[in-house]
Amino acid sequence: MPSPALFNEKASGGFLGERERSLCVECKGTKMLCAKTRCPLLVKYYAAVRQKRSIDSTSIFGSAPGVFVGRYGYPAVSVGPLLPPIVGDTAELDTPEMWIGKTIDDIVGMRSALVRGLSTVNVKKPEKSEKLVTDLQLLSMADKPIDTSAEFLRKPSGRIELDDEVQPFGPSAPLKKMEVGNFRLDDRIEKAFYDKDLMARDAVLGLYHDSTLVTRIQRAFSMGAFGAKKTRRLVPTRQSITAVDSIIGETLVEEVKRLPLINEYRVFESWQLDNRFIVLMAPEPWSYELVEAWYPDTIWNPAGRDIMVISDHELSGGRTTYAKIGGCYYAARLATSEYLLKEKRQAKVVILREAHSGYIMPVGVWNVRENVRNALRGAYNSFNSLEAALTHIQGRFDIPIKRWTLNSFVLKDSRFQKRLTDF
Repeated sequence: MPSPALFNEKASGGFLGERERSLCVECKGTKMLCAKTRCPLLVKYYAAVRQKRSIDSTSIFGSAPGVFVGRYGYPAVSVGPLLPPIVGDTAELDTPEMWIGKTIDDIVGMRSALVRGLSTVNVKKPEKSEKLVTDLQLLSMADKPIDTSAEFLRKPSGRIELDDEVQPFGPSAPLKKMEVGNFRLDDRIEKAFYDKDLMARDAVLGLYHDSTLVTRIQRAFSMGAFGAKKTRRLVPTRQSITAVDSIIGETLVEEVKRLPLINEYRVFESWQLDNRFIVLMAPEPWSYELVEAWYPDTIWNPAGRDIMVISDHELSGGRTTYAKIGGCYYAARLATSEYLLKEKRQAKVVILREAHSGYIMPVGVWNVRENVRNALRGAYNSFNSLEAALTHIQGRFDIPIKRWTLNSFVLKDSRFQKRLTDF
């Protein structure tokens, strides 16, 4: 059943039914809540996205910046390199921390150059594909892209792959063999890899505190580079992204909750890819909420006449269930908690996101994490009251504050719940 936070006033018509459209912003093409075998919205956008020419060869030589572990058929999943036919510094192609300011066309252009090699590996028995897994682990732990040659069983072809959790990538082909050239591992990741007694959670946190990019930690995590020796497993890329965001964010939040409160209301913002992000911080004990509003003609609301809104939150006790809003929830929480920890302050946080019609395709949860980080790097507007802060936000957003409040547990609590200090 859809959450009460889902809001659809007048939706009717279109190639999806009303009930199906009301589920789209919660499902985002991953949960199949409409009971279809494939997401009809992604099918539509696959057809609409400009097709890139097939790689006219069964072999590629280039500098591989990343790897990918699929999720379909688990535990027997497709794994392989993300390999462009480009030699040199290709790190930007798989480093979302470098993408703020780029357009949808920029991102599609970069990612469509990445050919995905496909080879089936049982994630619970990776030793049966030892050489391939070892080579991919090297790629995932390298301090810069490794020159790699790959041969395929056919010429790579196909559409650009879209996913709300994972950044897009280009054509694919079954992998016949691959060879990696000279490499140097990231010393920090290498140390965690060879420590077979270090728990995966501790490895993730240690690397993060040692200034390792979150993307690099996620990449190595997906290739089973961390954890006690007997428990190491390959992890599908989309799960590894959320797992790392969740581990880091959850840990930072526990530290934040011991800090003194901020002494004002703060409003930050970041506008990228026709997404508007506003971060509201209030001088109250930690609680957190992400509220997303999807306009008509966006990927998850293509046929609706009205804006669809979904939210999820946690109070000071945290949460025990997976957020229905998906990986974006954990990505935004990580960015928020690292800012507060740097400031040595605690706050109640509500993040509001308007996804406008220019956001025509999903590009991954990095978009949320890096936009919130971008907002929090900038200057903020300060206010003495919540109502003053909300009046300012109203001038920056199209959606009325009344509607944001209707769909936000935390805003309703702050605006209408009486406290002892009010008497």
